[in-house]
Amino acid sequence: MSLNESASRTYIRVHSDDNVAVALEDLVKGTVLKINDLSISITENVDRGHKIALGNLNKGEAIIKYGYSIGQCTENVVRGSWVHSHNLKTSLTGESKYQFESNVHIEDNTSSNIPTFMGYRRENGLVGIRNELWIINSVGCVNHTAKALVAQCKAQYAYQADDFLAVTHPFGCSQLGDDLAQTKTLLASLASNPNAGGVLLLGLGCENNQLSELVKQLPQELSARFSYFNAQEVDDEEEEGMRHIKKLLANMEKDSREECPVSDLTVGMKCGGSDGLSGLTANPLLGRITEKLSSYGAKVVLTETPEMFGAEQVLMNNAANEGVFNKIVTLVENFKNYFIENNQPIYENPSPGNKVGGLTTLEEKSLGAIQKGGNAIVQDVIRYGEKATIANGITLLQGPGNDAVSSTALAACGSNMVLFTTGRGTPLGVPVPTVKIASNSALASRKKHWIDYDAGQLLLVDKPQEECIEEFFSQLLAIASGQKTKNELNQFKEISIWKGGVTL
Repeated sequence: MSLNESASRTYIRVHSDDNVAVALEDLVKGTVLKINDLSISITENVDRGHKIALGNLNKGEAIIKYGYSIGQCTENVVRGSWVHSHNLKTSLTGESKYQFESNVHIEDNTSSNIPTFMGYRRENGLVGIRNELWIINSVGCVNHTAKALVAQCKAQYAYQADDFLAVTHPFGCSQLGDDLAQTKTLLASLASNPNAGGVLLLGLGCENNQLSELVKQLPQELSARFSYFNAQEVDDEEEEGMRHIKKLLANMEKDSREECPVSDLTVGMKCGGSDGLSGLTANPLLGRITEKLSSYGAKVVLTETPEMFGAEQVLMNNAANEGVFNKIVTLVENFKNYFIENNQPIYENPSPGNKVGGLTTLEEKSLGAIQKGGNAIVQDVIRYGEKATIANGITLLQGPGNDAVSSTALAACGSNMVLFTTGRGTPLGVPVPTVKIASNSALASRKKHWIDYDAGQLLLVDKPQEECIEEFFSQLLAIASGQKTKNELNQFKEISIWKGGVTL
């Protein structure tokens, strides 16, 4: 059932089995909800995005939302009461058993009428949606040099690239073992993103993350698009940097946009600062977009492994085969062990902002988060820093829930853009276009300089869901063809690397 069919202007009951409804606006005590033949009077004020009990519930009874349990009552709950952290807790424990129960129905996804966009085709067959020059440093010591070079580029060569970007970070020195390897892999993968028409890799010279080793991980077929040097080995690092940049720009002069099928896109999906409406509007919208992109042969990437906990069996049921199912099990179990090894509780989630927005338990947050995948087939699972390679569906990417870290990993895996849903709002952006989708219209109206699309429209009774899907898909194609996102206009472009292991 679509949201439009099941929503009023004041509340929504997501699934017919649910024993809670969600307030779509701030409701005052005494407000009457009419659900089927029932009239339910709210016993206390309930904020937008928060839950209301649809019946009398006993201590220990499961709270059902999305048709699944999101936890259990910690006390008896009276019909019409506010349901949140004071009377609801998670039912998750550290132990889970999974089984392969495929819900996948293989269909012919070929189409003779695949939508197109205007992109930049690279020598390795991948397509970029921007033609930018990136300066990626191997170590944080040369961050200022990278920024100084970008400032010169924007002053002298503003029209010779779509943008110039210093991809700075604090790491690369005093890292060892797997921690160093993880940073190196992430940076090499990021440098290979097809949105970068040219990349200058800038080192210092004495760091653990040696440029000579980093460049070995770059694709040879793109060698003309890379240049590199160590600042310690030249007299004037800025002068040397500009010499390398001129060479890269000369190579980029031949690049031009051409018509490309949407199957050439790789799109990352992310949610951050979620509220109680994120799983009802913005995330389901991306779910339909995921299904649409997958049907055309594109690659869609989902990450935030901890925000699969409590909903992972749903993803497992969409696995393409038992081999992919086993990879998902390993992904989830390894991340749980990561928490345990660091003496942290596995289910310490949602965040304070999530809770203010109406989310109570990790099950609830996860069931809302995985809506971004819709019913598309999960085709592959990859490690942090690796590239997505399999089309026609979803790739699950190992990564934490942290917005900056996981969005950076999406850019590094080859995503042309990141579709980022939010109910609380954030200006964050990564080197690729970061499209902000608001879960509620109040946020979209208040933060116009952050938000690219208002998914709160899905709750309007006079605007069909399909109209919103087509509207947003058209905007996605326009962005792929060059339309700038708010993070690009605001120049909010940063990376954050997942740190593990010791620092010397």
